[in-house]
Amino acid sequence: MSQVDFVGCHIPLVTPFKDDYSLDEEGLRRLVNHLIEEAGVDGMVPCGTTGESPTLSHKEHGRVIEITIKEVDGRVPVIAGTGSNSTQEAIDMTKHAEDMGADASLQVCPYYNRPTQGGLMRHFEAIAKNSKIPLFIYNIPSRTGRNVEPETIIELSKIDNIIGVKDAGGNLMQTMKILEGTKDNPQKFYVLSGEDALTYPMMCLGGDGAISAVGNVLGKEYTEMCRLTKAGEYEKAREIHYRTLPLVRALFIEPNPAPVKEALNMMGLPGGKLRLPLVGLKPANREKLKIALQDVGKL
Repeated sequence: MSQVDFVGCHIPLVTPFKDDYSLDEEGLRRLVNHLIEEAGVDGMVPCGTTGESPTLSHKEHGRVIEITIKEVDGRVPVIAGTGSNSTQEAIDMTKHAEDMGADASLQVCPYYNRPTQGGLMRHFEAIAKNSKIPLFIYNIPSRTGRNVEPETIIELSKIDNIIGVKDAGGNLMQTMKILEGTKDNPQKFYVLSGEDALTYPMMCLGGDGAISAVGNVLGKEYTEMCRLTKAGEYEKAREIHYRTLPLVRALFIEPNPAPVKEALNMMGLPGGKLRLPLVGLKPANREKLKIALQDVGKL
């Protein structure tokens, strides 16, 4: 369905907040331009988990997507996070993102209400039926309480405008089932890593890239690693994987995006404040993060 190429490293943008916790629109624009111009990333994903989407009002959610699309200005694809545990709300938000010019949408597995696999099928089918832009399924069972099983993803991949998955299941056996089950599809089905420490091995198995939280900090490195792996330069890519792995671990030392925002602030980039219920890093963890940033030359 889509004419856009979604291979590579896509960044689930943090949402910068000012000291009064209001949206920092200029900070968001600055971050978008930094990631495109300095890091050379392959795509943007506003309003995902890393963007603290649960704390955004509907108005702010739409505004973040609008700013991102306008600032990107066609330079890279924009995959708008418009998922919800309410099917109708997901449809409404996806239509809004579509009207604003998003290239695709990211649809998280419904959380808290924990539907059956049959319910998940009907949920994603309904969004696809009511959307003109491509959809990516976002599977992150550690946060949603429900795994989208490989068989469900494979069946959904047969729908024309469901074109990929952000796989944050942390299970390479499951990833391989998805890759194997979609490799002969008539249209391309993208498998993007949502577990940063597994991006390199997932791509070696046939994955197409990542929607990478650490890419806010390691955008240049992760984009290069994805490109090298896709080109078959596995040793060069593996060197980046292991060189950055200690920082990747440190960037998840506390719940995402707290460490990512702290790292951006340390680097002089617009991470900004966290909204409750997320809070800043403990002093000992902040020091560990600082050392990890120094070790890879980010400070």
